[in-house]
Amino acid sequence: MALIEIEGGAGRIEQGAEATSLIARSLEAYVNGKIDALYALGVAFSTGSHGCICDMIEAHKWFNIAASKGHEEAAWCRADVSDEMTAREIAEAQRRAREWLADGQRKVA
Repeated sequence: MALIEIEGGAGRIEQGAEATSLIARSLEAYVNGKIDALYALGVAFSTGSHGCICDMIEAHKWFNIAASKGHEEAAWCRADVSDEMTAREIAEAQRRAREWLADGQRKVA
């Protein structure tokens, strides 16, 4: 699953080379069984680190996906970032998480 740009309510956010590399490495690590990699994406987007542009919707999405896979700390972080988001932003993050999970299910089937 390649991710080099994010499309949301505020338009399109293009990530730099460092962020693109982090995303690719993290998704590869997840495919190899490392759920912590999804949590790391949430941290990167919530803090604007590793070349990622700070985006609470994307952070919530990745924390939500990691939490759905059993990552306990991700569930706590999802709650923390939710405190800084509007209901509409949370709904968008949840929609993106469902879409990402559904896309993964289709590829497995």
